[in-house]
Amino acid sequence: MSGRASVTVDLHKVVENTRAVVGALGGRSVVGVTKVTCGSPEVARAMLVGGVAGIADSRLENLARMREAGIETEFWLLRAPVPSLAEETVRLADVSLESELEAVRALDEAAGRLGVRHAIVAMVDLGDLREGMMPAGLPDFVDAVEALPNIGLRGIGVSLTCYGGVVPDAANLGELVALAQTAEARTGRRLLVSGGMSSSLDTLVAGALPERVDSLRIGESILLGVSTVTREPILRLHTDAIIARAPVIEVARKPSVPRGTIAQDAFGGVPTFADRGERLRAICAIGHQDVVPTGIVPLDRRVEILGASSDHLVLDVDALSEPPRVGDEIAFVPGYSATLRLFTSPYVEKRYLGG
Repeated sequence: MSGRASVTVDLHKVVENTRAVVGALGGRSVVGVTKVTCGSPEVARAMLVGGVAGIADSRLENLARMREAGIETEFWLLRAPVPSLAEETVRLADVSLESELEAVRALDEAAGRLGVRHAIVAMVDLGDLREGMMPAGLPDFVDAVEALPNIGLRGIGVSLTCYGGVVPDAANLGELVALAQTAEARTGRRLLVSGGMSSSLDTLVAGALPERVDSLRIGESILLGVSTVTREPILRLHTDAIIARAPVIEVARKPSVPRGTIAQDAFGGVPTFADRGERLRAICAIGHQDVVPTGIVPLDRRVEILGASSDHLVLDVDALSEPPRVGDEIAFVPGYSATLRLFTSPYVEKRYLGG
């Protein structure tokens, strides 16, 4: 133990989850998404071993990190670049998701200068109100892209659930398929239908995923083993491939209600407390700067999370038969928001099992 907070990835379980997702999709291509792990090369390799067709991330810095680590695959950039980043995008990404012609034209110019061809997936907004052009704009967009010498239209895609919480279903994915077929009629060739992210696995389980949807971009379900619609386990995946641990720095019996006048806490909220008498508490060396406290669940359910400041996590450990000691680690299963912050924090050690 290093005495610092850590996040550990069991790479064997990531491989097994990837294989299970790829197998369940029955021949559709899966692009593994590494953004929640900040483009971890170890995670990318595990996904590739598990059978993904490529690796996707939303940040150019993460694509650069994985390329520098020697990973050879097709890389997708999930967040469209501004025109000033066109050349960096073309250097680092083979495919990017696009909805603005100004950005695509900049990519075309950059690709021409570099002597390469860059592929794009045209994104349409089908209700979630994150990225994507409105469907009526797709025909003109397709025609404009087809006229560019250094850009290849790879497919038509959609983003659902991440912002507006809209669930993929037979209706909106059926609309995506119809839009793709309209685009195919204009291009004269078959296009990829990129039908969303992990949330589309629920549509698969329900038997409503259209056959023509032939590609998904999957990250959270592979890494955390849950549906992004319900946050419940899905496809019998491992839900403990990622574990967070934090060392105990204090153990003491204290009142359950603060003494004195209550004002705002460090984050502008006014806390409330239930009087449960004196309780055994532990403080762990991790806080809001490193994790979302409401997004982690103690591995030992007898441990209760009471709250956190920027650097301290306060736990009720009264129910434990043997209290923790200073230096012991408390383990947690993180959800998506907590995992994102754990990997982003420079103060949290990243550990990998089974490389």
